[in-house]
Amino acid sequence: MTKNDHMAFQVSNMEQSLKFYTETLGLRLLFRHVNVAEQEDYAFLELDGGNLELIQKLDQPQFEKPQIKPPFCPHLALTTDDMSLTLKLIEEKRIPIVKGPLEVAGAEKWIYISDPDNNVIEFIQWLSR
Repeated sequence: MTKNDHMAFQVSNMEQSLKFYTETLGLRLLFRHVNVAEQEDYAFLELDGGNLELIQKLDQPQFEKPQIKPPFCPHLALTTDDMSLTLKLIEEKRIPIVKGPLEVAGAEKWIYISDPDNNVIEFIQWLSR
């Protein structure tokens, strides 16, 4: 049987990214390490059902941010129990909205945002569960 372990995003500045994910989104940092052999600074953040790994290539100072375009893949999807509170947080923290909020009546509400490196994050509220 397979189980989700983690997903990964490449980032251009680990300090900036850790601040966004821990202070802005409230994720918990599990650990951070520099792998000298691979020239990577990486960190793992706790998610329910797996973790998020952030990787900064130290030998690539000219990181090119991914272009954001539909269908916004890949992306990290996080559940929320209250989309209105999530929207309030997004507005208060001035997080860039990629698209949304969107809704399928009686089923789901969702919104796409981006981190400082254009990695897409979806917040989804399941209405029919």
